[in-house]
Amino acid sequence: MKVHIIHLYPKEMNIYGDTGNRLVLSQRLKWRGYEPIVHLVGLGDKLPAETDIILGGGGQDSGQALVIDDLAKRQAELNAMADDGVTMLMICGMYQLFGHYFLTQDGDKLPGISVFNLVTRGSNQRLIGNIVSETPFGQLVGYENHSGLTELAKGLAALGKCPKGQGNNGADQNEGATVQNVFGSYLHGPILSKNPHFADELITRTIERKSGQKVQLTPLSDELELAAANVAKSRPR
Repeated sequence: MKVHIIHLYPKEMNIYGDTGNRLVLSQRLKWRGYEPIVHLVGLGDKLPAETDIILGGGGQDSGQALVIDDLAKRQAELNAMADDGVTMLMICGMYQLFGHYFLTQDGDKLPGISVFNLVTRGSNQRLIGNIVSETPFGQLVGYENHSGLTELAKGLAALGKCPKGQGNNGADQNEGATVQNVFGSYLHGPILSKNPHFADELITRTIERKSGQKVQLTPLSDELELAAANVAKSRPR
């Protein structure tokens, strides 16, 4: 089975190594006999006719400003895909732009596409350091580095709660957001390299949607990935 992975704005929104998420998913699919087909979708590029997983990464305010007009043109298409159950993982800057807007510290309002019912406001406070998030899919370990403070609207589920770290805003312990099969998070590392169980959750949802059948993934040896997670957890903030 071919699995089409779309990486949105790999040049403009990739300053924290989030390309690694694409590599992790591709390799874990290959190990199980699937054929990942990777599409790098930049400014002005059309989304492929076949889309199974969409990934987006982190970027500076300047990177977000570069992509907002192009992203706005995709709003209806991406929202329709989200409603149809397409798996998506948006990290940091792209997570913010999947909300209603990002108000920068300088007062510029960068409109989002409203997949998530949330807003983000820039601050002079930087949330940075190792983070642990407790989620329905298990514990996630990563590294956060953002000054945007994200507030979830009532009824929007957080991806997890962080006993260690600042999460969305440093106040309510929420980290990330999730709706349908769309996930947003501030965790870098990249997030999937230290959290193979979460990578497999994304793969499972994708294959089940594509095949219309329940899937039991072949177990993999994740000793190195889990060892990396344990090291990160042991490090101070």
